[in-house]
Amino acid sequence: MAERRPPFAQSVRDQHPHQTVEVWFQDEARFGQKGSLTRVWARRGSRPTRLKQTEYDWVYAYGAANPLSGDTLAWLMPTVNTTLMSLYLEQLSRHVGPTRHVVLVLDQAGWHVAKDLRVPVNITLLFLPPYSPELNPIERIWCFLKEHHLSNRIYADYDNLLAEASAAWNALTPERIRSLCRTRWIERKK
Repeated sequence: MAERRPPFAQSVRDQHPHQTVEVWFQDEARFGQKGSLTRVWARRGSRPTRLKQTEYDWVYAYGAANPLSGDTLAWLMPTVNTTLMSLYLEQLSRHVGPTRHVVLVLDQAGWHVAKDLRVPVNITLLFLPPYSPELNPIERIWCFLKEHHLSNRIYADYDNLLAEASAAWNALTPERIRSLCRTRWIERKK
C-alpha cells in the first residue's frame, strides 16, 4: 500500500527532488527586565520572596527548530520587523545549506506575511491558523527558557539581559530541543 502524504508535503518534495525536505518550526519571543515569577522550591509553610523588576528593556529572540534532528538557529535582536525577519530567513537558508529544503511552520505575524518579506528559494513558508500557538512546538522552548533560565532574575541593563538570553539559548542541547518539540504527527513511520 502506498504511503499517504498530505498534498502540500508531496508537492514540496516534487518541486525540490534533489533536496532533503525538512519541517522546521519558527517563532519569536520577548525576554525582558519586566521578567516573570515562577515557582520555586521552599520549605512547606514558608513564603519565599523574590524580587520583581519593573523596567522595560526587551530582547527579542527569533528562533527556529527542527524537532526531529534538534538542529536550531536563533538570533537575539532589539525588535521584530519585516527587515529583520528577511535577514533571519537568509541566515536560516545559509545554515541549512543548498542540499536541504525547509518547510518553515510559523504564525501569521505581520512581519511574516508582509509583501516585502524576502523568502530564500530553499525555504517554503507554511502558516498556522490564526490564534493557535499551541500548534507550534517552539512555544515550548520559550516556556522552558523562561521557567528554567530567565525568571526570578534581575537584569542590570540591556547588555546583561542580552548575555543571559544568549547563555540560556546556548545551554539548549539537541536532545532537549527534540524532547521539547516532539510531536507525534511529524515523525515518519519507518
